[in-house]
Amino acid sequence: MKIQQALISVSDKRGVLEFASGLAAMGVQLLSTGGTAKLLRDAGLAVTEIGDYTGFPEMLDGRVKTLHPKVHGGILARRDVPEHLATIAKHNIPTIDLVCVNLYPFAATVAKAGVTLEDAIENIDIGGPAMVRSSAKNYAGVAIVTDPADYAPILAEMEHHGGGLKLETRFGLAKKAFTHTARYDSMIANWLTGLETGAELKPADAAPTPSLFPDNLQLAFDRVETLRYGENAHQSAAFYRDTTALPGSIAAYTQLQGKELSYNNIADADASWECVKVFQAPACVIIKHANPCGVAIGATLVEAYEKAFQTDSTSAFGGILAFNGEVGIEIVDAMNTRKHFVEVLIAPLFTDEAKAALASKQNLRVLVVPMGSDLNTLELKRVGGGLLVQTPDNFTAQLDHLKVVTRTQPTAQQIEDLIFAERVAKFVKSNAIVFCGNGMTLGVGAGQMSRVDSTKIASIKAQHAGLSLAGSVVASDAFFPFRDGVDVLAEAGAAAVIQPGGSVRDDEVIAAADEHGIAMVFTGARHFRH
Repeated sequence: MKIQQALISVSDKRGVLEFASGLAAMGVQLLSTGGTAKLLRDAGLAVTEIGDYTGFPEMLDGRVKTLHPKVHGGILARRDVPEHLATIAKHNIPTIDLVCVNLYPFAATVAKAGVTLEDAIENIDIGGPAMVRSSAKNYAGVAIVTDPADYAPILAEMEHHGGGLKLETRFGLAKKAFTHTARYDSMIANWLTGLETGAELKPADAAPTPSLFPDNLQLAFDRVETLRYGENAHQSAAFYRDTTALPGSIAAYTQLQGKELSYNNIADADASWECVKVFQAPACVIIKHANPCGVAIGATLVEAYEKAFQTDSTSAFGGILAFNGEVGIEIVDAMNTRKHFVEVLIAPLFTDEAKAALASKQNLRVLVVPMGSDLNTLELKRVGGGLLVQTPDNFTAQLDHLKVVTRTQPTAQQIEDLIFAERVAKFVKSNAIVFCGNGMTLGVGAGQMSRVDSTKIASIKAQHAGLSLAGSVVASDAFFPFRDGVDVLAEAGAAAVIQPGGSVRDDEVIAAADEHGIAMVFTGARHFRH
């Protein structure tokens, strides 16, 4: 079916002039509204204003312009139903075969500081979604275009199909269109239901503050790929990307080589990437089964890698390896020297020499992820019949957060290592105990029901690695409920400990640290990770 008439009305005008010019060159008649019509006319294209087409002017400050039978009749008439075609012919309504619409910028409007409820309401599109949905419903006879990225492919296909589009293409455009309007409505619903009670009663120039937790939460994700299986082979799985995901999140990865990513690969890659990003100095993180088994900083990435690998070389086998800087050939050589098999290697950049050397490891998944900001607004966790939603744990201890609570004062070096240890503990499953020293992990105890058991496991890990805990520092993700945890870490050789504090037995725990001559600092912030 040849496209003879197109209606173009867009808020986002990227590429629309070129698209309209391409349609006109194929003999397509153009209808348009307001600013879009002016843009096309100023470029020398023949275009009919929608008010002239319907015989009814735009009114109510543009609220009513395309809500007219001559528009929707031309869109919704089924081309395979003679009665439909006879009806529109009786009323002198030609068919509209292509509709190019994108909607008022509601998201951009409400993202502005100080936006008022009135501004937000006036940026809720009515006619646009109506045309999009009408066109998508009648995809058998109408092509609906909502994404500027589709302009060039559509023109190319029309050129090769006598000015028409395949049914497959029109159906694909319809699916994208319904997704487009659903997400648009979801943005509006999330924002409006997040407003405080009585927001509509405030002065017109008042700027309401929407809640992070709207009454009705609508979510939008795009499937990136279907995975081979889930956590286990009998489970099915897929990976979806948040439509608002920012550069810097693991979802922004580009895979350079290797096998397809698995469910567990992506989960562990996220853990390693989130951890390595908190360090400013060259850093390396090795993750195994969602927990760091080696984390270190150094003067170079190679030094950081060597120290991280030393923490637990056994667990590092088959782990996920992440760096916060450019990976060069020296990193690859160091991995080869240690015969270090990893499932996934992540960095913001790789040198050409490193890429060439890694190419021989055909199964190794190599991911490039930019270092940009990605502070997620909300974290989501599915539970039976519901969804847990929280703000992310973005707290990272700084020097001015630390409160020394013992008679023994930490040294400057211990302070550096305590802050390092606290940053690692944040990414260890609770209960978490992390021994550190000289910018590296020495022993990691993760996921135990007892904090004392986590301390013992961390000590055992250090012994197996041949690392001394004498003079080490320790981070605990939560407070010590009893003094026994302090007794165990002191016995292991720790000289300083960082913890949030807040136990009803803090005095007892501090007294234990004083007895052992250990320096203890509080941060006031817990880092449970479940």
